[in-house]
Amino acid sequence: MFALDPRLQQDTLPIGDFPLCRLLLSNDSNYPWFILVPRREDISEIFQLDVADQQQLWQETTALAEMLKDSFDADKLNVAALGNVVSQLHMHVIVRKREDAAWPAPVWGKQPAKSYSPEQIATIRERLRLVLTDDFTFLEG
Repeated sequence: MFALDPRLQQDTLPIGDFPLCRLLLSNDSNYPWFILVPRREDISEIFQLDVADQQQLWQETTALAEMLKDSFDADKLNVAALGNVVSQLHMHVIVRKREDAAWPAPVWGKQPAKSYSPEQIATIRERLRLVLTDDFTFLEG
């Protein structure tokens, strides 16, 4: 049974589910930072997914990235599956702007995380509701 790594649970806000992945929002308002986590047990590497799930992961990642680039007016997207701290397979999709606090460096460790306000979370969820497709189910919260 799928269980989210406790560190991801602690540092993110659940948004909803694609057919394969849970979509999370990193609770750091310095950057629109989204995380896709395949809902599969004991997976730490992409090659551990079967071929259909690998294809689905890339489809969901690219669809999310395209939607975020347009909706958040990104100058660049950072897309990565690192897993050095949290081994559970997860894909970061981070909206970058030239004026963000870390530009052009990676976002990790550049600024202390600044939690979203309830109003900011509601705004992001509403923005996502306007662009996510029928194969996405929002989680309440």
